[in-house]
Amino acid sequence: MVILGIDPGYAIVGYGVVSASGGRYRPMEYGAVTTRAEQVFEDRLVKIYDGISAVLAHSRPDAVSIEKLFFQNNQKTAIGVAEARGVILLAARKAGVPIYEYTPLQVKMAVTGYGQAKKPQVMEMTRKLLCLTELPKPDDTADALAMAICHGQAAGSSLRRVMLSGGIR
Repeated sequence: MVILGIDPGYAIVGYGVVSASGGRYRPMEYGAVTTRAEQVFEDRLVKIYDGISAVLAHSRPDAVSIEKLFFQNNQKTAIGVAEARGVILLAARKAGVPIYEYTPLQVKMAVTGYGQAKKPQVMEMTRKLLCLTELPKPDDTADALAMAICHGQAAGSSLRRVMLSGGIR
């Protein structure tokens, strides 16, 4: 299964394409779509849409794994991220790729086995699971790779298969 993990934002959108098979993960491609603060916000959204659409077109993933929005502090930032997330979801939907959403807690559990893991722990486990020699930069890229691993773990679980077959609601 090829999974596109996305860490949404409007300055930096991290993405990571991972091949998942038999509990093993192989990085295929990763990077970030970046926009400049001085750009008109709507133009930033166009750049995000176009960038993610291009990744979807050439990586042809079986699934998109994206972080659910969770904001504690800055409501102003939350609105911009939500708008950027909207164009990312639109790009995935137009490409016909199923979208799966995960909370930060679910990602931490899937990658480290501990829901209260700190960011450096998640990043290091992501590096190890993907057999990378160093942590991907920027951090948003490592977060996106963790999102992809999270979906690989969830999609391969027996509970997930039962849920998808309609056995549990």
